[in-house]
Amino acid sequence: MATENHSTVTEFILGGLANPPELQFPLFLLFLGVYLVTVVGNVGMITLIRLNRRLHTPMYYFLSNLSLVDLCYSSVITPKMLLNFVSEKNSISYAGCMSQLYFFLVFVIAECYMLTVMAYDRYVAICRPLLYNLIMSHRVCSLLVAVVYVLGLTGSTIETGLMLKLPYCKVLIRHYFCDILPLMKLSCSSTYDIEATVFFLAGFNIVVTSFAVLFSYALIFSSILGISSAEGRSKAFGTCSSHLAAVGMFYGSTAFMYLKPSAAGSLAQENVASVFYTTVIPMLNPLIYSLRNKEVKAAIQKTWRRKRF
Repeated sequence: MATENHSTVTEFILGGLANPPELQFPLFLLFLGVYLVTVVGNVGMITLIRLNRRLHTPMYYFLSNLSLVDLCYSSVITPKMLLNFVSEKNSISYAGCMSQLYFFLVFVIAECYMLTVMAYDRYVAICRPLLYNLIMSHRVCSLLVAVVYVLGLTGSTIETGLMLKLPYCKVLIRHYFCDILPLMKLSCSSTYDIEATVFFLAGFNIVVTSFAVLFSYALIFSSILGISSAEGRSKAFGTCSSHLAAVGMFYGSTAFMYLKPSAAGSLAQENVASVFYTTVIPMLNPLIYSLRNKEVKAAIQKTWRRKRF
C-alpha cells in the first residue's frame, strides 16, 4: 500500500487526536457533549429566529444562516470523529475522505464571507441608519447570502479538485479529519504548486475578508464615537460586540492553520487550532449571540412563556 497511488488507494487511516487508548472514551464523551450543545444551540437559534417576527430583520437573517453554516461544517467533521473514538480501525474511504474535504471547505469558506456580510450589515445599520431599509432590502440580503454559498462552492471545488489530482503513497493521515495540509503530506509527488495555490486561495478568503471586516468596524467605531449620548454609544457597541468575538475566534484559528507552510508548526498545535474552529466555535457562536444580545434573550423568554402557557 505504501507505493500505491490514488487510483489504487481505496481508504485512508485517520490518526485521530490521541494515541493512548485510555483517552479515547473520555474524549468521546467530551466531544459528544460539545456536538450536542452545537446542534441544540444552532438549531435552536434558527428556530427561534423563524418563530419570532421581531427577529425577522437582516441581522438575524444573516445570523440564522451563520448558525446553519456552523451546524453543517461541524456535522461534516464531528460524527466521524466520534465514531473513530470508539472504533478499532479509524478508516475512511478515498471517496468519503474527498467528500468530507469538499463539504468542509464549502462551509468554512462560506463562514468567512458570512461574517463579512454581517459586518457590512452592522456598518450600514450604524453608519447609514436612515438608508438601512433601502440598502438592506430583502432582495439584497437574499442575493448576499446566495453569493456567500456560491463562493463557498467555487472555492471548495477548486481546492478539492487539486487534491484529487495528487498521487498518494501513504494512507495514514496524521489528523482527525481529511484536511488539505495533512493530505498533501501523503503525496508521492511534489506539492509545491498545489500548496502555493491553496495558500493563495486561503490567503484571499481569510485575509481579504478579515480586512473587509476590520475596515467596516473602523468606520463603525468612528461613527459610534460621534454619538453624543453614552446610552447610544453603549447600545451601538452592544450590537457589535458579539459579532467581533465570533470574528476574532474564527479568523485567529483559521489563519494559524492555513496561512503558513505545511511543514511549519507541530501536530499538537495544528490539532488544537483545528479542534477550536471545527468544534468549539460552532458551539460558542449561538451562546455568544444569545447571551450578549438583549433581543435574542427577550425572544427566548417570550417563546418559553408561550410554551408554558
